[in-house]
Amino acid sequence: MRRLCVTEARAQILLVVDYALFRESVAHFLARESDFDIVGGCATTKEAVEFMAANPVDLVLLDLDLSDRDGDDFMRMAEQIGDRGKVLVLAAGVNESAAALVNRGVSGIFLKHDPPEVLVRAIREVLVGRVWLDQGSLQSMVKQTEDKQALPTRKLTEREQHVLSGVFEGMANKQIADRLQVSESSVKATLQQLFHKTGVRNRSQLVRIAVERYRDQI
Repeated sequence: MRRLCVTEARAQILLVVDYALFRESVAHFLARESDFDIVGGCATTKEAVEFMAANPVDLVLLDLDLSDRDGDDFMRMAEQIGDRGKVLVLAAGVNESAAALVNRGVSGIFLKHDPPEVLVRAIREVLVGRVWLDQGSLQSMVKQTEDKQALPTRKLTEREQHVLSGVFEGMANKQIADRLQVSESSVKATLQQLFHKTGVRNRSQLVRIAVERYRDQI
């Protein structure tokens, strides 16, 4: 595990990848971005959680294929230390395990076969509070839920449907407000209503709920 000198104005990014060559390659590429600081590289969940307990981290890049523990374990352990940083999962594909992590609160899934430049864009989207899921990921998540028993849903209001649709498309609050011609505070209030109605805590979980329960309403 490495600890690097950082500049406070930059986003503090921690890599949690057990394949050293891949971890160092990603770190080298991202370090060229003026607004990123790669503050550490960890090979195990245990190392990562210990690092996060002692150092502020804005974003964790989490390899789904860690050998010691799975992503669900990481999210649980991060919650136990009170970490509030964002998590972007690196995955070879969107299987049931990857999709389930969205429900645990990760901010998105980046597919490893996508170009490095797309990773930079995904990180920036996540850092400003948006969810990163490409259309292939969304389609995969939809497909995985088609054969499951339908879960009980509460009917959404027309405003809630429009706001949820915007979140599902990856839009920021201001973009949703502009589309609906309402104030940004009104969008935020509707989001809080959606969180309460669906029982989730953040936007990434709301995307998951939209896929599982409200596809016919958006």
